This record gives sequence, C-alpha cells and structure tokens, in this order.
Amino acid sequence: MTAQPLTTIVGAGLMGHGIAQVFAERGHEVRVFDPMPEALASLRSRIGANLSALGQDPAAAQRVLPCHKLADAVAGAGLVIEAATENLDAKRALFAEIEAGAPAHAILATNTSVIPIGSIMADLSRPERALGTHWWNPPYLVPLVEVIGTDRTTPDVVTRTMDILAAAGKQPVHVRRDVAGFVGNRLQHALWREAISLVEEGVCDAETVDTVVKASFGLRLAVLGPLENADLVGTDLTLAIHETILPALSRHAAPSAYLRDLVARGRLGMKSGEGFRHWPPQAADQVRAGLVHHLKDAVRKSGQGEGA
Repeated sequence: MTAQPLTTIVGAGLMGHGIAQVFAERGHEVRVFDPMPEALASLRSRIGANLSALGQDPAAAQRVLPCHKLADAVAGAGLVIEAATENLDAKRALFAEIEAGAPAHAILATNTSVIPIGSIMADLSRPERALGTHWWNPPYLVPLVEVIGTDRTTPDVVTRTMDILAAAGKQPVHVRRDVAGFVGNRLQHALWREAISLVEEGVCDAETVDTVVKASFGLRLAVLGPLENADLVGTDLTLAIHETILPALSRHAAPSAYLRDLVARGRLGMKSGEGFRHWPPQAADQVRAGLVHHLKDAVRKSGQGEGA
C-alpha cells in the first residue's frame, strides 16, 4: 500500500475514532488528539475491533497515534479534521490553536453536523484553506461526506478535499452554499419536524410514524432519491399533490413544545429508557444491533468494506 500523507483528527470520540479508522485503513498515518486520556487509551482497541468486525486488517489501527498535546497532533499534517463537541465557541477556540500549530499548506476541516462553517472559521487568519467535512455516523460504514466551503474557501481546497475523501473510499458531495444543516440534516430534520408534529397533534402515535416510514417510502430511499421519485411520478403530479399537502404541513420555526416537554421530564430516548417511545434495554440493544447489521451488509454489497 502506497504511503499516504499525515492526517490529524481532533477528537477521539464516536465520530473522531471512526474517521481516524477510515484513513488508517487506507494507509494514512493518523494522529488523534483528545483532552480525555481515557478516550486516547481505548482509541486503538476501538478501531481494531471495528476493523475486525468488518473483515479488515485490525493491524491498521497501529497507524493511529494518540496524542496528548494538540500541537504535537497537528504538526506536519496535510489535513486536520476537527470532530469535537457540537459547540460553536469550543470549535472556534480549537481552530485558533489548530491554525497556530498546523503547517501553512494544511487543509483545516470541521465535522460539524449543522453549524454554518463560516461561523466556526470566522476568526482564522487564513480562512481560504478552511471548510466543512460533514461525516455521518458511523463514519466507517456510511459512505457520504458533505464538503462545504465558505465564501472565503478557495475552489482548489474544495477539490483537494474531495479528492482525498474519494481516495479514502468515501463518497464526497459538494454543498455549494454554507447553510445551517447543509443538505442531509436539512432533509432529515424536516422529516423529523413533521413526524413529531403528527404525534403532537394526535394524528398517530410514535410507533406508527416509524412503521409507516420503514414499511413504505423508507424502503425506496436507498435506490430512489426524493427528486428522482418526483421525476418518476411526474412533476405535474408532484405539483398537484403539493397544492393540497404543503399548506397542511408543520411550519414551526422553533423546536416543538412536545419535544421540549420530553426533555424537561427526562425522557431522553434510549439512554433513559423513555423518549417518544418506551425502550427497555433489550429493545434498544436490538435496534442498535439491527442498524449496524444493516449498514455492514450494505457496505459488503457495495464493496466499500474491502481493504484497499
């Protein structure tokens, strides 16, 4: 395997270790910084376990070097990806340190899920080399990475980033405008808003919402995107349907009062045993295991899980 450039991941948590795994499996030397010693201590073992479960060489985890100092992690890096907490002030503070220690040629990327990239990179002295790379969880199973430049990111940085991601076995897409939530999360949370509204308004219960999605249009989504579907049925029929349904959809500009009440009452989902639905430990574990099995099967069928 040809030697690859040094990649640095800032954050060794759920997303960070998975992103590190992707690059290590493709031959990159990867440095990972995290302020929590326990996260670094388990980093290689978590990556090795994931690789073994995918039928890949767990020895690739040895290409990942845990770093206890941020300056050591970013020194000499060609690409730095921040995968820390989803907090604007924390990310800005991190990038001030990252920019100070990274080489002038390094691409600086954030893995935020929804925060506009320009807001995170606003104080950088060289914002032209900064952009967003929004990975999906788990990063080593979901192929898509959204690449989002700001109005100050140079086109060649976007192109270089997409080339790096494609060479690492991912499917990068270019998001042309830096909007909150980018493409994927805008679509996903538009669906979630309507799903919550249906329950809140007493149209159906939460289990029915999930069943309707999984047993109907959800089955098509892997092979038929929403605009492909609109073209399939015809834009004239799509227009006719929208004339009736769009005025009836939720237009709330703030989080649902129903959702706020769930959180206030400690109904936090699977981690607390209650959310929109009741989650005994066995049921929650079954959903998690089913999701991982489904994604692994999809990766195997696509050939993405094969070693480079």
